Amino acid sequence: MTPEQLTAAVEAFIADAKEKASGGLTVAEFGSLVVELLHLATAGLDTMSGDGADKKAWVLQMVGILFDAVAFSCVPWLATPAWLVLRPAIRSLVIAAAGGMIDSLLPLVRKAAA
Repeated sequence: MTPEQLTAAVEAFIADAKEKASGGLTVAEFGSLVVELLHLATAGLDTMSGDGADKKAWVLQMVGILFDAVAFSCVPWLATPAWLVLRPAIRSLVIAAAGGMIDSLLPLVRKAAA
């Protein structure tokens, strides 16, 4: 997979996620989207050469974009004021958790590719 193909695949995934989120998402559905994005991006980047830290940073940036695109759809209307205050901390938490998941997911992706 070329970098352009991976970028297009991730952009298409995020567009699909926005469409799914238009009717609202549960936290579990959002988590599932994050794991799917991590798997897609990790599998694609593992076939490319380059520094592992740079690849991980790119994947985490994509998780941040996904969060910005769809996370609000998980928030009940009455919780919106709290969301506005807590959003930056929750975003950081999601990205940190995704960083740990990448380390766990990479051996599984490599095993499946073999």
